[in-house]
Amino acid sequence: MKHLHVVAGVIRDAQGRVLLAQRTQARDLAGLWEFPGGKVEPGEAPASALARELREELGIEAVRGAPVIRVPQRYPDKRLVLDVHEVAHRGTPRGLEGQALAWVAPADLPGYPMPPADRPVVAALLQPAQYLVTPAPIDAASWLAGLEMALAGGIRRVRLRAPGLDSAIWARLVDAAAERCRAAGADLLVNGDAASATRLRVGLHLRATQLRESGIAAAIACVRAQGGTVAASCHDADELDAAQALGCDFAVLGPVQATASHPGAEGIGWARFAALREGVSLPIYAIGGLGPGDLEQARWHGGQGIAAIRALWPLA
Repeated sequence: MKHLHVVAGVIRDAQGRVLLAQRTQARDLAGLWEFPGGKVEPGEAPASALARELREELGIEAVRGAPVIRVPQRYPDKRLVLDVHEVAHRGTPRGLEGQALAWVAPADLPGYPMPPADRPVVAALLQPAQYLVTPAPIDAASWLAGLEMALAGGIRRVRLRAPGLDSAIWARLVDAAAERCRAAGADLLVNGDAASATRLRVGLHLRATQLRESGIAAAIACVRAQGGTVAASCHDADELDAAQALGCDFAVLGPVQATASHPGAEGIGWARFAALREGVSLPIYAIGGLGPGDLEQARWHGGQGIAAIRALWPLA
């Protein structure tokens, strides 16, 4: 199986639109849209390869900027790493190899059919890099105060989770949390509770054990019909495959490192995280003993970002 290192650029115009190129009929995955770039040749530096590819394909002079994400992806006939950076450029891009080009508003990027490796790039550009998992409440007032502080600090994706809490108390807290997340413009997912997600018109986060339950597809359809996000907790390749088959918007994978919430459980490590990432095109958050300082490491291994309880909870 071939191993390829592919570089690509996020090229923006003055209006903030992003440039996509359509794969020509002579190539595999013909007709799909991708971020412009190409293969790194043996002995070539990735930054030089990106500048060369964009000059050859688009006729522009480009300088590689900040990293976006590095996506390992497995195809039937090859394995590749798609290494994506922001790009500053001079000149007007033209399809010098006969490829169609499109300037796309960022919000419209998910509507373009893309190769599997490019889909996590769109998520990295548009979706939050941090996913807060709420701790079990000690008392309602302090828990809601902690949520408000997290939202004020920039958290924009929240998973409501409180194992063992009385259902009536939890229902009231979920209602209050939904109100606060809406006010902050944050994406809210309720852990394992499709009925509450549907009632509140918010997202649903599936436990790994729910991925094979009968009727789960119908529950997901109800959440989706109301515009809710659907995610899943995963620990291995089979669970990731199931999450993708169900059409989940993203997954959470781990634990990457040992964590206090799972004493005695050994982390899978970053190499295993990347190996599992290869098999699906879902955006994937890394979880387990991680915090904001691990974001760069997560993106380097193909992660959307990090999910955490203590490291993202301001009152921990």
